[in-house]
Amino acid sequence: MVAARITVNGKVTPISPAAPHTSVLDFLRERGLTGGKEGCAEGECGACSILVARPGVHKPTDWVAVNACLVPAAALAGQEIITSEGLATVDESGAPTALHPVQQEMAVRGGSQCGYCTPGFICSMAAEYYRPDRCAHAEDEAAHDGDAEHGPNGFDLHALSGNLCRCTGYRPIRDAAFAVGAPTAEDALAQRREQSPPEPVTTEVTQDGHTFLRPGTLTEALGLLRERPDAVVVAGCTDWGVEVNIRARRADCVIAIDRFPEMRELRVESDHIEIGAALTLTEIERKLDGRVPLLAELFPQFASRLIRNSATLGGNLGTGSPIGDSPPVLLALGASVVLADADGEREVALAEYFTGYRQSVRRQDELIRAVRIPLPLAPVVAFHKIAKRRFDDISSVAVAFAIDIEDGIVHRARIGLGGVAATPIRARDTEAVLTGLPWSEETIEAAARVLQSEGTPMSDHRASADYRSAMLGQSLRKLYAQNIVTSEVQS
Repeated sequence: MVAARITVNGKVTPISPAAPHTSVLDFLRERGLTGGKEGCAEGECGACSILVARPGVHKPTDWVAVNACLVPAAALAGQEIITSEGLATVDESGAPTALHPVQQEMAVRGGSQCGYCTPGFICSMAAEYYRPDRCAHAEDEAAHDGDAEHGPNGFDLHALSGNLCRCTGYRPIRDAAFAVGAPTAEDALAQRREQSPPEPVTTEVTQDGHTFLRPGTLTEALGLLRERPDAVVVAGCTDWGVEVNIRARRADCVIAIDRFPEMRELRVESDHIEIGAALTLTEIERKLDGRVPLLAELFPQFASRLIRNSATLGGNLGTGSPIGDSPPVLLALGASVVLADADGEREVALAEYFTGYRQSVRRQDELIRAVRIPLPLAPVVAFHKIAKRRFDDISSVAVAFAIDIEDGIVHRARIGLGGVAATPIRARDTEAVLTGLPWSEETIEAAARVLQSEGTPMSDHRASADYRSAMLGQSLRKLYAQNIVTSEVQS
Protein backbone atom coordinates (compact mmCIF):
# COMPACT_ATOMS: atom_id res chain seq x y z
CA MET A 1 0.00 0.00 0.00
CA VAL A 2 1.31 3.46 -0.96
CA ALA A 3 2.19 5.74 1.96
CA ALA A 4 -0.63 8.15 2.76
CA ARG A 5 -0.13 11.69 1.45
CA ILE A 6 -2.10 14.92 1.13
CA THR A 7 -1.54 17.63 -1.46
CA VAL A 8 -1.30 20.84 0.58
CA ASN A 9 -1.15 24.13 -1.33
CA GLY A 10 0.10 22.21 -4.38
CA LYS A 11 2.81 20.29 -2.50
CA VAL A 12 2.51 16.55 -1.82
CA THR A 13 2.97 16.04 1.92
CA PRO A 14 3.29 12.65 3.72
CA ILE A 15 0.82 12.10 6.55
CA SER A 16 3.32 10.05 8.55
CA PRO A 17 4.24 10.33 11.39
CA ALA A 18 0.77 11.66 12.29
CA ALA A 19 -1.36 9.32 14.41
CA PRO A 20 -4.68 7.96 13.08
CA HIS A 21 -6.60 10.42 15.28
CA THR A 22 -4.49 13.49 14.41
CA SER A 23 -6.71 16.23 13.01
CA VAL A 24 -5.94 18.02 9.77
CA LEU A 25 -5.50 21.20 11.82
CA ASP A 26 -2.77 19.70 14.00
CA PHE A 27 -1.22 18.05 10.95
CA LEU A 28 -0.94 21.44 9.22
CA ARG A 29 0.27 23.38 12.22
CA GLU A 30 2.98 20.82 12.92
CA ARG A 31 4.25 21.55 9.40
CA GLY A 32 4.42 25.31 9.89
CA LEU A 33 1.03 26.23 8.38
CA THR A 34 -0.22 28.07 11.45
CA GLY A 35 -2.84 30.33 9.85
CA GLY A 36 -5.66 28.04 10.98
CA LYS A 37 -6.27 28.10 14.73
CA GLU A 38 -8.03 25.95 17.28
CA GLY A 39 -10.73 28.07 18.86
CA CYS A 40 -13.36 25.63 20.07
CA ALA A 41 -12.23 22.18 18.84
CA GLU A 42 -15.84 21.23 18.09
CA GLY A 43 -16.71 22.93 14.81
CA GLU A 44 -18.48 26.03 16.12
CA CYS A 45 -16.00 28.88 15.55
CA GLY A 46 -14.47 28.25 12.11
CA ALA A 47 -11.00 29.51 13.05
CA CYS A 48 -9.60 26.28 11.58
CA SER A 49 -11.35 26.45 8.20
CA ILE A 50 -9.55 25.11 5.11
CA LEU A 51 -10.55 24.38 1.49
CA VAL A 52 -10.88 20.83 0.15
CA ALA A 53 -11.33 19.83 -3.51
CA ARG A 54 -14.55 17.80 -3.59
CA PRO A 55 -16.81 16.43 -6.35
CA GLY A 56 -18.78 19.40 -7.64
CA VAL A 57 -22.48 19.92 -8.20
CA HIS A 58 -22.21 22.42 -11.06
CA LYS A 59 -18.59 21.80 -12.08
CA PRO A 60 -16.30 18.78 -11.79
CA THR A 61 -14.72 20.21 -8.63
CA ASP A 62 -16.01 22.44 -5.85
CA TRP A 63 -13.71 24.16 -3.38
CA VAL A 64 -15.44 23.30 -0.11
CA ALA A 65 -14.67 24.86 3.29
CA VAL A 66 -14.49 22.41 6.20
CA ASN A 67 -13.50 22.45 9.86
CA ALA A 68 -9.93 21.16 9.95
CA CYS A 69 -10.17 20.55 13.71
CA LEU A 70 -12.71 17.74 13.20
CA VAL A 71 -11.37 15.80 10.23
CA PRO A 72 -8.56 13.27 10.77
CA ALA A 73 -5.62 13.91 8.45
CA ALA A 74 -5.84 10.26 7.44
CA ALA A 75 -9.35 10.90 6.08
CA LEU A 76 -7.88 13.24 3.45
CA ALA A 77 -5.22 10.86 2.18
CA GLY A 78 -4.83 11.36 -1.56
CA GLN A 79 -6.89 14.53 -1.43
CA GLU A 80 -6.08 18.15 -2.24
CA ILE A 81 -6.42 21.03 0.22
CA ILE A 82 -5.72 24.75 0.30
CA THR A 83 -5.00 26.69 3.48
CA SER A 84 -5.17 30.44 4.00
CA GLU A 85 -1.44 30.58 3.25
CA GLY A 86 -2.03 28.93 -0.12
CA LEU A 87 -4.49 31.51 -1.45
CA ALA A 88 -2.01 34.31 -2.14
CA THR A 89 -0.08 34.56 -5.41
CA VAL A 90 3.53 33.44 -4.97
CA ASP A 91 6.68 33.65 -7.08
CA GLU A 92 8.93 30.77 -8.12
CA SER A 93 10.63 30.74 -4.71
CA GLY A 94 7.27 30.47 -2.94
CA ALA A 95 7.33 34.03 -1.59
CA PRO A 96 3.93 35.79 -1.67
CA THR A 97 3.66 38.54 -4.28
CA ALA A 98 -0.05 39.48 -4.16
CA LEU A 99 -2.99 38.95 -1.88
CA HIS A 100 -5.94 36.86 -2.96
CA PRO A 101 -9.00 39.05 -3.81
CA VAL A 102 -10.73 37.84 -0.66
CA GLN A 103 -7.69 38.65 1.47
CA GLN A 104 -7.41 42.05 -0.21
CA GLU A 105 -11.01 43.01 0.54
CA MET A 106 -10.70 41.87 4.17
CA ALA A 107 -7.57 44.00 4.54
CA VAL A 108 -8.79 47.23 2.94
CA ARG A 109 -12.21 47.13 4.63
CA GLY A 110 -10.89 46.52 8.15
CA GLY A 111 -12.15 42.97 8.42
CA SER A 112 -9.28 41.86 10.63
CA GLN A 113 -8.22 43.12 14.04
CA CYS A 114 -6.46 40.61 16.30
CA GLY A 115 -6.31 38.25 13.32
CA TYR A 116 -7.07 35.05 15.23
CA CYS A 117 -10.23 34.23 13.30
CA THR A 118 -9.21 35.87 10.02
CA PRO A 119 -7.62 32.88 8.22
CA GLY A 120 -10.75 30.82 8.88
CA PHE A 121 -13.00 33.59 7.59
CA ILE A 122 -10.76 33.91 4.54
CA CYS A 123 -11.12 30.22 3.66
CA SER A 124 -14.89 30.16 4.16
CA MET A 125 -15.19 33.35 2.12
CA ALA A 126 -12.98 31.88 -0.60
CA ALA A 127 -15.23 28.81 -0.87
CA GLU A 128 -18.19 31.11 -1.55
CA TYR A 129 -16.05 33.23 -3.89
CA TYR A 130 -15.43 30.12 -6.01
CA ARG A 131 -19.00 28.78 -5.85
CA PRO A 132 -19.77 28.19 -9.55
CA ASP A 133 -23.42 29.31 -9.44
CA ARG A 134 -22.75 32.55 -7.54
CA CYS A 135 -24.18 35.26 -9.79
CA ALA A 136 -23.70 39.01 -9.43
CA HIS A 137 -26.71 41.32 -9.56
CA ALA A 138 -24.94 44.65 -9.66
CA GLU A 139 -27.38 46.05 -12.18
CA ASP A 140 -30.20 45.61 -9.66
CA GLU A 141 -28.32 46.51 -6.50
CA ALA A 142 -31.28 48.40 -5.05
CA ALA A 143 -33.29 45.19 -4.99
CA HIS A 144 -30.81 43.78 -2.47
CA ASP A 145 -30.87 46.70 -0.03
CA GLY A 146 -33.40 44.94 2.19
CA ASP A 147 -31.64 41.56 2.04
CA ALA A 148 -29.00 41.55 4.76
CA GLU A 149 -27.89 37.99 4.01
CA HIS A 150 -27.16 38.20 0.26
CA GLY A 151 -24.99 40.70 -1.53
CA PRO A 152 -25.41 42.23 -4.99
CA ASN A 153 -22.39 40.12 -5.99
CA GLY A 154 -24.39 36.97 -5.23
CA PHE A 155 -22.45 36.27 -2.02
CA ASP A 156 -24.51 34.20 0.44
CA LEU A 157 -23.57 35.37 3.92
CA HIS A 158 -24.62 31.97 5.30
CA ALA A 159 -21.28 30.76 3.92
CA LEU A 160 -19.76 32.48 6.98
CA SER A 161 -22.34 31.26 9.51
CA GLY A 162 -19.82 28.84 11.05
CA ASN A 163 -17.15 31.52 11.61
CA LEU A 164 -17.06 33.60 14.78
CA CYS A 165 -15.26 36.93 15.25
CA ARG A 166 -14.49 38.01 18.79
CA CYS A 167 -13.26 41.57 18.34
CA THR A 168 -13.64 43.14 14.89
CA GLY A 169 -17.39 43.03 14.53
CA TYR A 170 -19.16 41.59 11.55
CA ARG A 171 -19.96 44.70 9.52
CA PRO A 172 -16.51 45.10 7.89
CA ILE A 173 -16.37 41.35 7.27
CA ARG A 174 -19.78 41.54 5.61
CA ASP A 175 -18.61 44.54 3.60
CA ALA A 176 -15.61 42.55 2.38
CA ALA A 177 -17.80 39.58 1.43
CA PHE A 178 -20.20 41.78 -0.54
CA ALA A 179 -17.32 43.57 -2.31
CA VAL A 180 -15.51 40.61 -3.87
CA GLY A 181 -15.92 40.24 -7.60
CA ALA A 182 -15.78 37.16 -9.79
CA PRO A 183 -12.64 35.03 -10.29
CA THR A 184 -10.60 36.00 -13.33
CA ALA A 185 -9.88 33.64 -16.20
CA GLU A 186 -6.26 33.42 -15.00
CA ASP A 187 -7.22 32.38 -11.46
CA ALA A 188 -5.59 28.98 -10.91
CA LEU A 189 -8.09 27.86 -8.27
CA ALA A 190 -10.98 28.83 -10.54
CA GLN A 191 -9.40 26.86 -13.38
CA ARG A 192 -8.91 23.90 -11.05
CA ARG A 193 -12.70 23.52 -10.82
CA GLU A 194 -12.76 22.29 -14.43
CA GLN A 195 -10.83 19.12 -13.55
CA SER A 196 -12.17 16.30 -11.42
CA PRO A 197 -11.05 16.11 -7.79
CA PRO A 198 -8.68 13.33 -6.72
CA GLU A 199 -10.23 9.90 -6.41
CA PRO A 200 -10.30 8.49 -2.87
CA VAL A 201 -7.42 6.14 -2.15
CA THR A 202 -7.36 3.00 -0.06
CA THR A 203 -5.78 4.06 3.21
CA GLU A 204 -4.35 2.40 6.30
CA VAL A 205 -2.68 4.47 9.00
CA THR A 206 -1.64 2.57 12.12
CA GLN A 207 0.14 3.71 15.24
CA ASP A 208 0.28 2.37 18.81
CA GLY A 209 -2.45 -0.18 18.17
CA HIS A 210 -4.87 2.35 16.65
CA THR A 211 -5.83 2.13 12.97
CA PHE A 212 -7.60 4.36 10.46
CA LEU A 213 -8.90 2.50 7.40
CA ARG A 214 -10.45 3.60 4.13
CA PRO A 215 -11.50 0.45 2.27
CA GLY A 216 -11.52 0.51 -1.51
CA THR A 217 -15.14 -0.60 -1.89
CA LEU A 218 -18.40 -0.76 0.04
CA THR A 219 -18.20 -4.56 -0.06
CA GLU A 220 -14.78 -4.44 1.63
CA ALA A 221 -16.12 -2.03 4.26
CA LEU A 222 -19.05 -4.30 5.10
CA GLY A 223 -16.70 -7.25 5.36
CA LEU A 224 -14.48 -5.28 7.74
CA LEU A 225 -17.47 -4.34 9.86
CA ARG A 226 -18.39 -7.98 10.22
CA GLU A 227 -14.85 -8.72 11.37
CA ARG A 228 -14.59 -5.59 13.53
CA PRO A 229 -18.08 -4.76 14.86
CA ASP A 230 -16.40 -2.52 17.45
CA ALA A 231 -15.05 -0.21 14.74
CA VAL A 232 -16.11 3.45 14.64
CA VAL A 233 -17.62 4.36 11.26
CA VAL A 234 -17.05 7.94 10.07
CA ALA A 235 -18.18 10.06 7.14
CA GLY A 236 -17.96 13.80 7.87
CA CYS A 237 -16.51 13.33 11.38
CA THR A 238 -18.62 16.20 12.71
CA ASP A 239 -19.67 14.03 15.67
CA TRP A 240 -16.68 11.74 16.15
CA GLY A 241 -14.24 14.63 15.75
CA VAL A 242 -15.77 16.32 18.78
CA GLU A 243 -15.42 13.11 20.79
CA VAL A 244 -11.74 12.91 19.86
CA ASN A 245 -11.03 16.54 20.70
CA ILE A 246 -13.19 17.21 23.75
CA ARG A 247 -13.38 13.78 25.38
CA ALA A 248 -10.02 12.46 24.18
CA ARG A 249 -11.71 9.39 22.70
CA ARG A 250 -9.45 7.01 20.81
CA ALA A 251 -10.83 4.11 18.79
CA ASP A 252 -8.88 0.96 18.07
CA CYS A 253 -10.28 1.01 14.54
CA VAL A 254 -11.90 3.81 12.51
CA ILE A 255 -13.41 3.05 9.10
CA ALA A 256 -14.14 5.84 6.60
CA ILE A 257 -17.16 5.24 4.37
CA ASP A 258 -17.83 8.69 2.91
CA ARG A 259 -16.67 8.21 -0.69
CA PHE A 260 -18.34 4.98 -1.83
CA PRO A 261 -20.35 5.62 -5.02
CA GLU A 262 -23.23 3.44 -3.77
CA MET A 263 -23.65 5.83 -0.83
CA ARG A 264 -23.33 9.06 -2.82
CA GLU A 265 -26.19 8.81 -5.31
CA LEU A 266 -29.32 10.95 -5.36
CA ARG A 267 -32.08 9.44 -7.49
CA VAL A 268 -35.62 10.64 -8.09
CA GLU A 269 -37.91 7.72 -8.94
CA SER A 270 -41.63 7.71 -9.70
CA ASP A 271 -42.61 6.83 -6.13
CA HIS A 272 -39.65 7.90 -4.00
CA ILE A 273 -36.45 9.93 -3.74
CA GLU A 274 -33.34 8.04 -2.66
CA ILE A 275 -30.57 10.02 -1.00
CA GLY A 276 -27.19 8.42 -0.44
CA ALA A 277 -26.24 8.36 3.23
CA ALA A 278 -22.72 9.70 2.52
CA LEU A 279 -23.79 12.78 0.57
CA THR A 280 -23.12 15.91 2.58
CA LEU A 281 -26.04 18.12 3.53
CA THR A 282 -24.70 20.85 1.25
CA GLU A 283 -24.58 18.42 -1.68
CA ILE A 284 -28.13 17.25 -0.97
CA GLU A 285 -29.37 20.83 -0.69
CA ARG A 286 -27.82 21.85 -4.02
CA LYS A 287 -28.78 18.67 -5.87
CA LEU A 288 -32.42 18.82 -4.72
CA ASP A 289 -32.59 22.59 -5.32
CA GLY A 290 -35.84 22.95 -3.33
CA ARG A 291 -37.57 19.85 -4.71
CA VAL A 292 -38.33 18.71 -1.13
CA PRO A 293 -39.57 21.90 0.58
CA LEU A 294 -39.38 20.46 4.10
CA LEU A 295 -35.70 19.60 3.64
CA ALA A 296 -35.18 23.06 2.14
CA GLU A 297 -36.48 24.52 5.42
CA LEU A 298 -34.20 22.24 7.44
CA PHE A 299 -30.88 22.93 5.74
CA PRO A 300 -30.35 26.60 6.67
CA GLN A 301 -31.12 25.79 10.31
CA PHE A 302 -28.84 22.75 10.53
CA ALA A 303 -25.67 23.91 12.30
CA SER A 304 -23.57 26.04 9.91
CA ARG A 305 -22.43 25.87 6.31
CA LEU A 306 -19.04 24.60 7.50
CA ILE A 307 -20.72 21.68 9.28
CA ARG A 308 -23.18 21.03 6.44
CA ASN A 309 -20.22 20.78 4.08
CA SER A 310 -19.16 17.62 5.94
CA ALA A 311 -22.20 16.30 7.84
CA THR A 312 -24.35 13.55 6.31
CA LEU A 313 -27.87 12.23 6.83
CA GLY A 314 -26.39 8.82 7.52
CA GLY A 315 -24.26 10.22 10.31
CA ASN A 316 -27.09 12.26 11.83
CA LEU A 317 -29.33 9.19 11.92
CA GLY A 318 -26.55 6.79 12.87
CA THR A 319 -25.66 8.63 16.07
CA GLY A 320 -29.28 8.25 17.20
CA SER A 321 -29.30 11.55 19.06
CA PRO A 322 -32.77 12.65 20.22
CA ILE A 323 -31.87 16.27 19.39
CA GLY A 324 -30.58 15.73 15.87
CA ASP A 325 -32.34 18.08 13.46
CA SER A 326 -32.85 15.74 10.50
CA PRO A 327 -34.82 12.90 12.21
CA PRO A 328 -37.98 14.98 12.92
CA VAL A 329 -38.02 16.16 9.30
CA LEU A 330 -37.48 12.68 7.90
CA LEU A 331 -40.14 11.28 10.23
CA ALA A 332 -42.62 13.85 8.94
CA LEU A 333 -41.69 12.90 5.39
CA GLY A 334 -42.41 9.23 6.14
CA ALA A 335 -38.83 8.29 5.26
CA SER A 336 -37.18 4.90 5.55
CA VAL A 337 -33.52 3.87 5.79
CA VAL A 338 -31.76 1.28 3.69
CA LEU A 339 -29.46 -0.82 5.89
CA ALA A 340 -26.67 -2.80 4.25
CA ASP A 341 -24.50 -5.63 5.55
CA ALA A 342 -22.24 -8.22 3.98
CA ASP A 343 -25.23 -10.37 3.04
CA GLY A 344 -27.52 -7.76 1.48
CA GLU A 345 -29.90 -4.93 2.34
CA ARG A 346 -33.11 -4.31 4.22
CA GLU A 347 -35.41 -1.30 4.38
CA VAL A 348 -36.74 -0.03 7.72
CA ALA A 349 -39.27 2.73 8.27
CA LEU A 350 -37.62 5.53 10.22
CA ALA A 351 -40.58 5.53 12.61
CA GLU A 352 -39.49 2.00 13.62
CA TYR A 353 -35.74 2.63 13.50
CA PHE A 354 -35.06 4.21 16.90
CA THR A 355 -35.39 1.90 19.91
CA GLY A 356 -33.90 3.90 22.80
CA TYR A 357 -31.50 6.66 23.71
CA ARG A 358 -28.87 6.55 20.93
CA GLN A 359 -30.05 3.04 20.08
CA SER A 360 -31.64 1.66 16.93
CA VAL A 361 -32.46 -1.53 15.07
CA ARG A 362 -29.23 -1.15 13.07
CA ARG A 363 -26.79 -3.93 13.91
CA GLN A 364 -23.12 -3.19 14.46
CA ASP A 365 -22.19 -4.85 11.18
CA GLU A 366 -24.68 -2.73 9.20
CA LEU A 367 -24.34 0.65 7.52
CA ILE A 368 -27.05 3.13 6.58
CA ARG A 369 -26.59 3.13 2.80
CA ALA A 370 -29.43 5.48 1.85
CA VAL A 371 -32.55 7.32 2.95
CA ARG A 372 -35.77 6.97 0.94
CA ILE A 373 -38.53 9.58 0.92
CA PRO A 374 -41.89 8.47 -0.53
CA LEU A 375 -43.64 10.51 -3.21
CA PRO A 376 -45.86 12.47 -3.60
CA LEU A 377 -44.97 15.00 -0.92
CA ALA A 378 -47.46 16.65 1.41
CA PRO A 379 -48.26 20.23 0.31
CA VAL A 380 -48.38 21.83 3.80
CA VAL A 381 -45.01 21.56 5.52
CA ALA A 382 -42.93 23.40 8.10
CA PHE A 383 -39.85 22.88 10.24
CA HIS A 384 -39.71 24.80 13.50
CA LYS A 385 -36.46 24.76 15.43
CA ILE A 386 -36.62 26.28 18.88
CA ALA A 387 -33.13 27.20 20.08
CA LYS A 388 -31.35 30.01 21.86
CA ARG A 389 -29.64 31.15 18.67
CA ARG A 390 -31.20 31.45 15.23
CA PHE A 391 -28.35 29.53 13.58
CA ASP A 392 -25.54 27.18 14.59
CA ASP A 393 -27.19 25.96 17.78
CA ILE A 394 -28.57 22.76 19.26
CA SER A 395 -32.34 22.47 19.33
CA SER A 396 -34.30 22.70 22.54
CA VAL A 397 -37.26 21.42 20.53
CA ALA A 398 -37.56 20.57 16.84
CA VAL A 399 -40.93 20.04 15.16
CA ALA A 400 -41.59 19.03 11.55
CA PHE A 401 -45.03 18.97 9.91
CA ALA A 402 -46.21 17.36 6.68
CA ILE A 403 -49.97 17.65 6.19
CA ASP A 404 -52.29 16.77 3.30
CA ILE A 405 -55.48 18.83 3.14
CA GLU A 406 -58.24 18.04 0.64
CA ASP A 407 -61.34 20.26 0.36
CA GLY A 408 -60.61 21.79 3.74
CA ILE A 409 -60.29 18.42 5.49
CA VAL A 410 -57.05 17.00 6.88
CA HIS A 411 -56.53 13.86 4.83
CA ARG A 412 -53.22 12.84 6.42
CA ALA A 413 -50.84 14.32 9.00
CA ARG A 414 -47.31 13.36 9.91
CA ILE A 415 -45.50 15.20 12.69
CA GLY A 416 -41.91 14.50 13.74
CA LEU A 417 -40.56 15.66 17.10
CA GLY A 418 -37.06 16.04 18.49
CA GLY A 419 -35.87 17.04 21.94
CA VAL A 420 -38.94 15.80 23.83
CA ALA A 421 -38.13 12.10 24.38
CA ALA A 422 -35.23 9.65 24.52
CA THR A 423 -35.56 9.27 20.75
CA PRO A 424 -36.98 11.32 17.88
CA ILE A 425 -40.68 10.38 17.71
CA ARG A 426 -43.83 10.69 15.64
CA ALA A 427 -46.65 12.63 17.34
CA ARG A 428 -49.12 9.82 16.71
CA ASP A 429 -51.88 11.05 19.03
CA THR A 430 -51.85 14.52 17.49
CA GLU A 431 -51.86 13.06 13.99
CA ALA A 432 -54.94 11.02 14.89
CA VAL A 433 -56.75 14.08 16.24
CA LEU A 434 -56.07 16.08 13.07
CA THR A 435 -56.91 13.37 10.52
CA GLY A 436 -60.44 13.56 9.13
CA LEU A 437 -61.29 16.93 10.71
CA PRO A 438 -61.61 20.37 9.11
CA TRP A 439 -58.42 22.45 8.83
CA SER A 440 -59.80 25.07 11.22
CA GLU A 441 -58.88 27.02 14.31
CA GLU A 442 -61.03 24.75 16.47
CA THR A 443 -59.27 21.64 15.19
CA ILE A 444 -55.85 23.22 15.65
CA GLU A 445 -56.60 24.22 19.24
CA ALA A 446 -57.73 20.71 20.12
CA ALA A 447 -54.72 19.17 18.41
CA ALA A 448 -52.31 21.68 19.99
CA ARG A 449 -53.42 20.62 23.46
CA VAL A 450 -52.73 17.01 22.55
CA LEU A 451 -49.38 17.88 20.97
CA GLN A 452 -48.27 19.55 24.22
CA SER A 453 -48.62 16.18 25.96
CA GLU A 454 -46.62 14.18 23.40
CA GLY A 455 -43.27 12.76 24.46
CA THR A 456 -41.57 12.91 27.84
CA PRO A 457 -39.70 16.25 27.82
CA MET A 458 -37.13 16.93 30.51
CA SER A 459 -35.63 20.06 32.01
CA ASP A 460 -31.98 20.86 31.32
CA HIS A 461 -29.75 23.87 30.68
CA ARG A 462 -31.39 24.48 27.29
CA ALA A 463 -35.04 24.56 28.35
CA SER A 464 -37.49 23.37 30.97
CA ALA A 465 -39.92 20.53 30.38
CA ASP A 466 -42.86 22.95 30.60
CA TYR A 467 -41.29 25.24 28.01
CA ARG A 468 -40.69 22.36 25.64
CA SER A 469 -44.30 21.22 25.97
CA ALA A 470 -45.61 24.74 25.43
CA MET A 471 -43.48 25.13 22.30
CA LEU A 472 -45.00 22.00 20.78
CA GLY A 473 -48.49 23.48 20.94
CA GLN A 474 -47.28 26.86 19.74
CA SER A 475 -45.58 25.27 16.73
CA LEU A 476 -48.88 23.86 15.48
CA ARG A 477 -50.63 27.19 16.00
CA LYS A 478 -47.81 28.92 14.11
CA LEU A 479 -48.12 26.47 11.22
CA TYR A 480 -51.85 27.15 10.97
CA ALA A 481 -51.43 30.92 11.11
CA GLN A 482 -48.71 30.88 8.44
CA ASN A 483 -50.79 28.59 6.23
CA ILE A 484 -53.82 30.89 6.47
CA VAL A 485 -51.71 33.93 5.54
CA THR A 486 -50.14 32.06 2.61
CA SER A 487 -53.56 30.91 1.36
CA GLU A 488 -54.93 34.47 1.53
CA VAL A 489 -51.95 35.85 -0.38
CA GLN A 490 -52.25 33.20 -3.08
CA SER A 491 -55.98 33.79 -3.46
